[in-house]
Amino acid sequence: MSAEHAVSPIEQAAVYRAIHERRDMRHFIGGTVPDAVLQRLLSAAHHAPSVGFMQPWRFVRVRSALLRESLHALIEQERVLTAQALGEREDEFMKLKVQGVLDAAEVLVVALPPGREAHVFGRRTLPEMDLASAACAIQNLWLAARAEGLGMGWVSLFDPAQLAQLLQMPEGSKPVAVLCLGPVEAFYTEPMLQTEKWARRAPLADMIFEDLWGRAAPDPAAGGAPV
Repeated sequence: MSAEHAVSPIEQAAVYRAIHERRDMRHFIGGTVPDAVLQRLLSAAHHAPSVGFMQPWRFVRVRSALLRESLHALIEQERVLTAQALGEREDEFMKLKVQGVLDAAEVLVVALPPGREAHVFGRRTLPEMDLASAACAIQNLWLAARAEGLGMGWVSLFDPAQLAQLLQMPEGSKPVAVLCLGPVEAFYTEPMLQTEKWARRAPLADMIFEDLWGRAAPDPAAGGAPV
């Protein structure tokens, strides 16, 4: 490890705390996000890495109550369709809280802009890297929000074409996220879907291979024995 470029232990602890305590929030208590704080969060998002430095993120701040209600209706429509597609888990899914559009202090819609096909650098064989880059911006915003003591939730239950039409987005653009942002009463002690027994975090060891797919990596804690 090179300590030459490392930040202080206190700063390191803050970074890791934000990562581990970040939650996909669904319960908000209204309130406001000061403009200066919102600008810091958006600046953090805008400093995310992007393939070919294409910066494929656009943010629409939804302030109109009427637009929020329409957005809420779009999400509810998709929630029902998603529940039906889940089959035997339909009733279980319908009990979950999946959005906070009407309760959050701020609602941001993240979209990919038109003209992305002009960016070839890093995307010739992986055109979806525009989406991956936008996801990095969202994660930056999420971690910065946690550091500021604000909750954020990423909602993906919507029809992209209908949302694009609602917000009068240009042809070729694509909304990828509805972000609910604002004060919360408390952060979940663990992911909400884990608390609700919808799913559990998989062991890290199950996600790491060495050299070839499926070949277990050595476990450093076990003296190099495969995990």
